[in-house]
Amino acid sequence: MLLIPSPSSITTLFSKTLLNPNSRTLLRAMTSTPHAFAGNPIRSKTPKPSDSVSPQSAIQTLKTLLISGQTNPASPDFRILPFRKGRPLAGWTTEGLKWHLGWLSLGECKAYLENSEATRLGDDSFVYLGCRNESGDDDDVVYWAVDVSEVSELVNELGARHFCFVELRTLMVATDWADSTAMGYLAIAGHARALLEWHNTVRFCGYCGCQTVSAEAGRRKQCSNESCKKRIYPRVDPVVIMLVIDKDNDCVLLSRQSRFVPRMWSCLAGFIEPGESLEEAVRRETWEETGIEVGEVVYHSSQPWPVGPGSMPCQLMVGFFAYARTLEINVDKEELEDAKWHSREDVTKALTFAEYKKAQMTAAAKVEQMCKGVEKGQNLSADFNVESGELATMFIPGPFAIAHHLISSWVNRVPVNGIEAHKQASGSLSNL
Repeated sequence: MLLIPSPSSITTLFSKTLLNPNSRTLLRAMTSTPHAFAGNPIRSKTPKPSDSVSPQSAIQTLKTLLISGQTNPASPDFRILPFRKGRPLAGWTTEGLKWHLGWLSLGECKAYLENSEATRLGDDSFVYLGCRNESGDDDDVVYWAVDVSEVSELVNELGARHFCFVELRTLMVATDWADSTAMGYLAIAGHARALLEWHNTVRFCGYCGCQTVSAEAGRRKQCSNESCKKRIYPRVDPVVIMLVIDKDNDCVLLSRQSRFVPRMWSCLAGFIEPGESLEEAVRRETWEETGIEVGEVVYHSSQPWPVGPGSMPCQLMVGFFAYARTLEINVDKEELEDAKWHSREDVTKALTFAEYKKAQMTAAAKVEQMCKGVEKGQNLSADFNVESGELATMFIPGPFAIAHHLISSWVNRVPVNGIEAHKQASGSLSNL
């Protein structure tokens, strides 16, 4: 049986670990846990085409059910997650005080949508998300997502059951990162949103302009033009995100963008261009945005990021440590508001006193209020205060972001791939 530490114990241990360089147990546990939006529990295996829960078999079963009017297949069971304007349906659990995904049965989904003229419920409306054996026996479950953005009356109907369509970013902040079940919910919602937003952006073929149709249970699309029939697969936009470290390993380069909440600093990041390696992208982006030359580049980890703009439904954040060869900063004001070197002491203070748990609980309370129909406005950035109640001079993104783990790994010298974040070696690992 998996035992999850209580949120209060996590917060206490987290602070003590940051203040005590000799204590690394918790941070190693946190860095070994999948990042937010990773570790999807219903995508751990790819079923064989002959399996009843495979995309190929499940979509045929779904077609049969929709044509026949049946809603309760003998096996597998179908569960549907509705989305409205990129927001997944969520509910609130009083036991444990946390949010959960608003899964509907096929029958419930049909009942809500059959009277709507805006939505025609066909097999092409559903996107296959994955499958799972819920109880360890033969009771298999197949999970689907469906976009109900055009059905406005659903908001009130589902609201009567204390369900609400919630922004994925709000759910992200509201998720307790020590709760593996909640993190799994977040990963499922992120995967579903990425697929549905991608479907919305590729309604027409980029080659001939004809309409596209769903294929392989929504896992790809295909041009409807018989003379074209181009296959189109889900889009992933790779982004490098790097913590730039000075040659003495005493300071890191952090930046601010104009869209950041006040007092937040984070790592540099940028999109990979065609024809360049990941390491080259790290060096180019660092030079373009700050004028700093980078030598050695060391891989840390990666994170799917399905909460970007709708035109880029899923970014893949690829994290690195980047060791600077120069120190003089020349900020590109079109890209950044500011960039500065910050000492290990200052960054440690920012990690220690920023009340991430308070911000998480505030966001969770907001989700509860939304599900109960009593939402109140709240500025989440106001919760990043020092213990005295005064505003923190700076803070970094919370544990839901890969930037947090890059920075905390450096502050606490946590080994990455068996190697501690260290002073730049004379021999580079990635000197291209």
